[in-house]
Amino acid sequence: MIEVALDTATPQVPSVIRLLLDKLGVAYREVADHPQLPPETRLQAVLLDDSVGALMVLFPQNQLLDLNRLTELTGRKLAAVPLERLQHMLDKHGLKVLPGIPALTSSPCLYDESVLKPSALLVQSGEAGLLLEFERDDFRKMLSKASAGQFGELLSQIQPNLDRPADDREEITQAVQAFTARRIQQRLESTIEIPPLAETAQKIIKLRVDPNATIDDITGVVETDPALAAQVVSWAASPYYASPGKIRSVEDAIVRVLGFDLVINLALGLALGKTLSLPKDHPQHTTPYWQQSIYTAAVIEGLTRAMPRAERPEAGLTYLAGLLHNFGYLLLAHVFPPHFSLICRHLEVNPHVCHSYVEQHLLGISREQIGAWLMRFWDMPDELATALRFQNDPYYAGDHAPFANLVCLSVRLLRARGIGSGPDEAIPDELLERLNISREKAEDVVNKVLEAEVMLRELASQFTQH
Repeated sequence: MIEVALDTATPQVPSVIRLLLDKLGVAYREVADHPQLPPETRLQAVLLDDSVGALMVLFPQNQLLDLNRLTELTGRKLAAVPLERLQHMLDKHGLKVLPGIPALTSSPCLYDESVLKPSALLVQSGEAGLLLEFERDDFRKMLSKASAGQFGELLSQIQPNLDRPADDREEITQAVQAFTARRIQQRLESTIEIPPLAETAQKIIKLRVDPNATIDDITGVVETDPALAAQVVSWAASPYYASPGKIRSVEDAIVRVLGFDLVINLALGLALGKTLSLPKDHPQHTTPYWQQSIYTAAVIEGLTRAMPRAERPEAGLTYLAGLLHNFGYLLLAHVFPPHFSLICRHLEVNPHVCHSYVEQHLLGISREQIGAWLMRFWDMPDELATALRFQNDPYYAGDHAPFANLVCLSVRLLRARGIGSGPDEAIPDELLERLNISREKAEDVVNKVLEAEVMLRELASQFTQH
């Protein structure tokens, strides 16, 4: 049996589940959810459907559900049920999450054969933070009408390249060549059809590295792009910045409210954002792209200020890293359009794993690799490429580590509050120590950002108006 103590604050098993299990005569034990529980014993349940109808699928959390194998096995093209339908079903039963109990729905059930390998299994109870533990033979009784198959891929067999940036170019080239079925070796830059950088973005990049650049210079560049100028003015006028008096011009926005560094990085983020359009497809239950980017940038802004003054990295550049941290997502959609829909469908049915496992499994590369490559290709600062490349590694301590560490911390803080996608991931003490920020201070920063959630969403909406 898996021993995890339950405290008095632990929620109760929902009555519908308790009554159902009593009716089935299946014994179980209540166990507090804990990240250290072995993933091979934890059951992941997803509800899929197609034109034929719904299907409950069960597999252990040490695996990734491969929809292609499921298609081969069932002859059906299944995808996650629409969120509204799933939520309606959960609400009807008074549940917060979907329990892996086949009798709960009238749908047929398919389970991966490896589910029954452990001697005991942990299943969602329907209440957040509380699991049900079943002995294998007891759980097997509930699968009497279910079908078995092999459709999972062990996560241990999928190895995203987290720490070998020197291999990125070769791996991206291989992925692109496999996708395009080209057999002639080509330079990556000519294989991927990247749109040229907008003229405004090129001018801003030059200003970023010019030590003599002035407010007049950035004002002049912004004013030559009417859409960008309007966004900068409306940004400064936003209640989020609570500026005194009316903002009348770009110069006014820079001098009185935003400051040179923020405007130059904000303008660059806006200009780069227009280079690649948002994909029309996206995973269900994900925070809109620019909304997540703005939240992440705002949290990074607060975390940077929370660091000891002598250790703070360049604030404008950390803000830009937050704005662009997920840029590789846009690039995957641009470079691999048919595959991108498949990635979205796999992300929907594998909420228990980080996106890099799905992308590695389907493409052989991750959005972090291709995003960092693009930053280098566009001659963006090394700090930015590093931030994108190592944002999933809380232990990264190499060159420009504070930039990657701040993105990692921000994304994980927001994920714990339901913003972003994928599983909640622990924030190691070592990550906080490296940035010299206490856990309490980090939580305080994210609390303050989320207090301004309505205003931040308004800011994010400006990015999508093009």
